[in-house]
Amino acid sequence: MRIKFLTVLSIAIALFIGACGGKSDADLAKAINDKFAADKITGVTVAVKDGVATLTGEVADAAAKSKAETAAKGVEGIKSVTNSLTTKPLPVATPAAADPALTGKITEDLKKAGCTGANVSVASGKVTVTGEVGAAKYAECVQVIMQSGITGIDNQLKKGK
Repeated sequence: MRIKFLTVLSIAIALFIGACGGKSDADLAKAINDKFAADKITGVTVAVKDGVATLTGEVADAAAKSKAETAAKGVEGIKSVTNSLTTKPLPVATPAAADPALTGKITEDLKKAGCTGANVSVASGKVTVTGEVGAAKYAECVQVIMQSGITGIDNQLKKGK
């Protein structure tokens, strides 16, 4: 009888301690990953040690980084969050066409528009236009140049008669 009582008491104590002890680190990590899946947060790896969650990986931007941290902090049993996430670098602007290629394109576009007196040179994406075109064609010629995707223009083109 005494052995049964001790056995039942031991089981009751073990269950009580287990219930009061909270979740294990593995359970907390799983809960955070489940929260991330529900919130569609991707690119994040979670490690939990003694109730402290560490987030690593790469996310799209600062907003996604903050969202992941907030989601992890919202999991019951997490004491604190170390956010070691990085953000993806911003996309690099596509460089302008090489100067000779741009010179050829603009020259060809000007010929098609009938701007026969215009001369084009390009340096570092900046176009210099010299020469003389008829007054009636002047505005059209400048417009053709501006539509070529240039970064700047030095307009030395003169209006003829």
